[in-house]
Amino acid sequence: MARRAAALFVILWIAAALLAPWISPFSFSDQNLTTRLEAPSTIHPLGTDDLGRDVFSRLLYGARVSLIVVAAALLLALLLGTTLGIIAGYYGGLVDKFLGRIIDILMALPGILLAITILAYVGRGLIPLVLALTITAWVGYARLCRSVVLSVKTRDFVLAGRAAGASNTRIILHHLLPQTLSVLTVQAAAGAASVMLSEAGLSFLGLGVQPPMPSWGEMLSTGCDYLLEAPYMVVAPGLLLFATVWSLNTLGDASSAGKERVRASLVDTL
Repeated sequence: MARRAAALFVILWIAAALLAPWISPFSFSDQNLTTRLEAPSTIHPLGTDDLGRDVFSRLLYGARVSLIVVAAALLLALLLGTTLGIIAGYYGGLVDKFLGRIIDILMALPGILLAITILAYVGRGLIPLVLALTITAWVGYARLCRSVVLSVKTRDFVLAGRAAGASNTRIILHHLLPQTLSVLTVQAAAGAASVMLSEAGLSFLGLGVQPPMPSWGEMLSTGCDYLLEAPYMVVAPGLLLFATVWSLNTLGDASSAGKERVRASLVDTL
């Protein structure tokens, strides 16, 4: 039941993000100071913020920002982590030691502090935010990919490919990469919630997307200044952030459990 509810909410989140320009009653940047901090009504279902902007419309566009950041950061982290993990695991030697030390150093650093440091030097905005989250996320995928490659590269089908004269590129693309993608996909599903929380936290600190573009974290930060007179400014984005992170965590746990069951059944079969 929980998995179905989580899947339904994720579908609604994605649909709201994609359809935001068509279903939002107002633009996310429309200001009307005469209606600032207006309570929820038929015109503004979730009220207005301190600049008179419709909270419901900003939540819809905030969902789009969250989806773009999570999808882009995870995709880039997967590409970078998979590439470097395969190189380190397959070639070994000095290459493995060098990349391994970099991975160990980055994993020893708190991810949110590393992202804050990167944004402090690079600047604020959507692209710097995605790059900062990518740099903090790729190491986990690289380490997992390296461990999978180390266990796979000595198997018979890889040795047979080498004996048949297959190039390193062919062995990596046709034998090693398919073995790692299934595991990394499950890891990405489990890590989506963490990326979203990091994006919300950085936006809350003012290091994410910049106004007037809305983000749930930025809306929480603004709403804290009006918590007593307009609590809906905090409650609405807070509940949506909680529900989305819970849904992503639930689906990630379900995919991880399913992967473990498949792996166990394969081991029993062998």
